[in-house]
Amino acid sequence: MNIKLIAIGKTDNKNLQSLMEEYQKRLSFYIKFELEVIPDIKNAKNLSETQQKEKEGELILSKLALTDFLILLDENGKSFGSIEFANELQKKMNAGIKTLVFVIGGPYGFSETVYQKAQQKISLSKMTFSHQMVRLFFIEQVYRGFTILKNEPYHHQ
Repeated sequence: MNIKLIAIGKTDNKNLQSLMEEYQKRLSFYIKFELEVIPDIKNAKNLSETQQKEKEGELILSKLALTDFLILLDENGKSFGSIEFANELQKKMNAGIKTLVFVIGGPYGFSETVYQKAQQKISLSKMTFSHQMVRLFFIEQVYRGFTILKNEPYHHQ
């Protein structure tokens, strides 16, 4: 299985970028992982929230293959503990999913079209985090999930 994370807008914080690269490197020992960044919409300040979500949604959907399993990182999604999330990853691998695609939306969330295409929604927390920090937290949790599945000592209970 491959895992792909799609995010809107680049990470301009060098410290966060460095940590994301570190966890992506660690993840490469377990699975093929890809981070794809969709550039911010140009002239977004001239668009309504709905128009911005629609434009971002078109770009997100253009990055998907027909066989991809789409999961949105959404505040209204299902919450998992780290062990539960690891088990969820294992279920997806057991189901024979070729590519698992997670998406972090723009500042206003997702368009209705993206919500309709999604097969699952996951919430990382009830708290609100910056979109840049969510990327790091998510990549770290995927890494943690694989260390849990391999019974490695990274995760302590």
